[in-house]
Amino acid sequence: MARLRALQQGRGRREQGLLLLEGTHLLQEVLRLGLEPELVLATPHWSEVHGPLLAALPAGTRQQPVGEAVLAAVATTEHPDGVVLTLPLAALPAAGPAPQFVLALDQLQDPGNLGTLLRTALAAGAEQVWLGGGADPLQPKVLRASAGAALALPLLRDPGREELAERLRGARAAGQQLVATVVAGGETSGVAAVQPYWQLDWSLPTVLLLGNEGAGLDGALAELASHRVTIPHSAAVESLNVAVAAGPLLLERWRQRLSRG
Repeated sequence: MARLRALQQGRGRREQGLLLLEGTHLLQEVLRLGLEPELVLATPHWSEVHGPLLAALPAGTRQQPVGEAVLAAVATTEHPDGVVLTLPLAALPAAGPAPQFVLALDQLQDPGNLGTLLRTALAAGAEQVWLGGGADPLQPKVLRASAGAALALPLLRDPGREELAERLRGARAAGQQLVATVVAGGETSGVAAVQPYWQLDWSLPTVLLLGNEGAGLDGALAELASHRVTIPHSAAVESLNVAVAAGPLLLERWRQRLSRG
């Protein structure tokens, strides 16, 4: 069990080349995506209730019945629902060339926010997510919060801002528009004037760049933007939570596509 508990940490995942997934929903997502788990541990009660799911496992998947105490020792959740599984890192989707819609995140720290952003990005048709440091997108908390979206999106994680900045420069040189969000009334400092997000043409190849929860978007990264947009809102709050703000921004591209038929 120590080998499985080690998967709760990034080092263990890298050394073993495996992810730890917890819960029935993530197992369902793995099967829906056509991925092949390496190992499934389940309590007798869970197996009795979810026989069809076990029957749907690929032939090469190892199955191991365990007691509730053993499962609790492996899982990170306080009350696991009866099943955990491991998935090879090699099974995750690879990034393709020339993505048309990318979400780039500057040192996002909160696993819940990151998981929510990944789920929204997948729903909005994002093709890749670029991460400049911050929370590990493959940790169990993010995987649960993303409801499986982290398993379906190509995730490119750079060590920090400098590496992310280099990736952003390459995208802009390739003709993609880099879109940064600012608080209404923020400085434009040499870039195009700030406009409400719905006035931007999101059908063009786009990288949406968002900052972290506390400090917001790093100034040096913001200077790389070709466009700046804002989400108009009541002055009763200074700014929106990054996961909340990402919703209308990411889905605006989808809305414009539908409105244009």
